[in-house]
Amino acid sequence: MKKALLISALCFVSHSALSQGFETVVFAAEDASKLSEDYVNPFVKGFMYDMNSGWYTTAKTHNKFGFDITITPSISLVPSSDEFFDFNPNDYRHLSLPNGETSLPTLMSSSDQTTMVNVSIPYGNDTYKVSEFEMPKGIAGDLPLNGVPLPMVQAGLGLPTRTDVKLRFLPNISFADTGEVSLFGMALQHDLGQYLKISSLPLNIAVLGGFTNLKVNYAIEEDPSIPDITVNNGEASFKTTAWTLQALASLDLKIITFYAGIGYNAGKTEVDLKGDYHLVYNIEDENGTVWGAVEETVTDPISLRFKVSGMNGTIGTRLNLGFFKIFASYTVQEYNTINGGIAFSFN
Repeated sequence: MKKALLISALCFVSHSALSQGFETVVFAAEDASKLSEDYVNPFVKGFMYDMNSGWYTTAKTHNKFGFDITITPSISLVPSSDEFFDFNPNDYRHLSLPNGETSLPTLMSSSDQTTMVNVSIPYGNDTYKVSEFEMPKGIAGDLPLNGVPLPMVQAGLGLPTRTDVKLRFLPNISFADTGEVSLFGMALQHDLGQYLKISSLPLNIAVLGGFTNLKVNYAIEEDPSIPDITVNNGEASFKTTAWTLQALASLDLKIITFYAGIGYNAGKTEVDLKGDYHLVYNIEDENGTVWGAVEETVTDPISLRFKVSGMNGTIGTRLNLGFFKIFASYTVQEYNTINGGIAFSFN
């Protein structure tokens, strides 16, 4: 059940992100990478902030061989300012927008706005390769709180020397015959209170370091409604690595725990559009007269790289009902993140 929850959520978000007609930006030629980067940037950043959350609900470590299983969904909140990006014609060689429009939706937009992007590429003898494509819409309206969600299922085990090892793992799993997802993460949490002689108090302090890797591949299928593009072996892929270093403190009472953390997050993501894309452009002169058409094929047209980093602070609380725990936290960072869930903990 827990694994099904994780797979279903990952598949839904990945499918939504990668099936928005993303391949049509290939018509933009040299401008495709710049346009794609602006479009997917908020989604990718949200994923990286999600992946660094949910590692802890207390600074207290397990006793030797104590363990827990935690289900912890996270949602990174995308600022409204990142639902659209500015379209500056000077940043592009061959693109323009109709009617003097100056912005386009990002993947994390909730707007139903439809915008056609015009393409005009010099071809020779005062003619141009001409096309147009509809800019893909956003998916935020289909997601909770217009944010980027990511559930995690993890297990923790108490080791000697007051240290917990925490693991997140999902083997390579195919879904819907069109894609696959895999995830692995590990963290170590070490109790510092033992060196400060405060073990008799309900106050605990610790340090935690962790990383998570996520890979999602999704097949790009040919869309019959777009007659000027043919796709062969099309695939979009996300490869993300995120890591965090945190200083933790918690007040662990019998019924309730209050916890906080401060630290540093970082992450990097590779987004690639692979395969062969056969395109058809009209050939027009400066007056808009059509002189014919030209066909060309581009291979592996888009390769993007993203990075995030920065300080963060977290506050949270946990209700302790024996071995059953319910928790929630809020992290302040570039994309503020809400985290919550349940845990089964045995010391």
